[in-house]
Amino acid sequence: MSGNTIDIYSSLPLQGSSSVQTIPVVNGIKLALAQAGGKAGKFTVNYISLDDSTAAAGKWDPSQTAANARKAASDPKTVYYIGEFNSGASEISIPILNQDGVPQVSPANTYVGLTTNLPGSAAGEPQKYYPTGKRTYLRIVPIDSIQGAAGLLAMKSAGCTKVAIANDKEAYGAGLAQLIELEKAEYGVTVVSNTGIDSTASNFRTYSQTIKSEGADCFYFSGIVSNGGVQIAKDVNAALPKAKIFGPDGGCSTSWTQASAGGVPASIDPLMECTIATQNLAAYPGGKSFLAAYKAKYGPAAPDPYAIYGYEIMKLALDTIKSLGADGSNKADVLKALFAIKARDSVIGTYGFDANGDTTLKSYGLYSADKIGNLVFKSTLTPTKTVS
Repeated sequence: MSGNTIDIYSSLPLQGSSSVQTIPVVNGIKLALAQAGGKAGKFTVNYISLDDSTAAAGKWDPSQTAANARKAASDPKTVYYIGEFNSGASEISIPILNQDGVPQVSPANTYVGLTTNLPGSAAGEPQKYYPTGKRTYLRIVPIDSIQGAAGLLAMKSAGCTKVAIANDKEAYGAGLAQLIELEKAEYGVTVVSNTGIDSTASNFRTYSQTIKSEGADCFYFSGIVSNGGVQIAKDVNAALPKAKIFGPDGGCSTSWTQASAGGVPASIDPLMECTIATQNLAAYPGGKSFLAAYKAKYGPAAPDPYAIYGYEIMKLALDTIKSLGADGSNKADVLKALFAIKARDSVIGTYGFDANGDTTLKSYGLYSADKIGNLVFKSTLTPTKTVS
């Protein structure tokens, strides 16, 4: 029977503020596997959920991420690796997995440099992540050239004229902030400053007074919540009580918007908007059936939007492996089949992958916070102008 068993790993930060997003991702993964009876075609699937965070860090940790990747890469039964959640973590795991030819698919990475040399990437990217010279990494969420433009659309619509950006200096946050600066002219928004912050600082009052003196009427936090996202939003609000506060998917969670989850006070919530690659879950093809199945298995009727990406990323694996028949246990064949996908009908719509491993999906969802910090879908943003 062992010859008919394959291993699928996930590596996600299951501790700290990101856990409000990643635990629903894992739930979605498990739901898809349960619906398939634990099998992909003729193969029994052994799913191993790994944590790339540590309690000490309260977020993803470089050493833990590397250990997870090495564990999966050294397992001869590994055919698929789900991760990472954070783009900075994928900078570490991609080269490790690439050397062993392990197919890696991320449910959340958006940093452009992982797959392209678009503006916003760093020198040597993306080639340095692929030591074998062959691509082994794909993602099912649109890249930050699209997310940056979506954020600008949202800010323009909200009446922002002078935007101050703070980034957390990670690949994701710094890269996205740079893209917003590059794309701002296309959307008629002025960026008064883009500042890399010390995410461990106890407060950002000096920074907030600086952007007040710059005349900022809106603020964009480009980073992940655990890198000072809550404190900086509170300090900016104290200095600029009428300024709208925006953020990308790295901050678009209740851990940023909900006081009871460690987020900002409820008084700030009416000012907050953020983008996530997911749209209104109920409006997706199969979205209502997914939500019903998720509620039946886990309880929440309105899970974090990333739950549906966990579900789809496992469905993608199971369907791809099943389509290969007896070759489904061969990671090289799985990888080739993934890159060949051009029009997959899925719960999140029809999509495929380009030669870089990027999804063909082009839209982001705009979410606002209700009076107690719950995220509420507001609109779909599909930018027509991005850097290239």
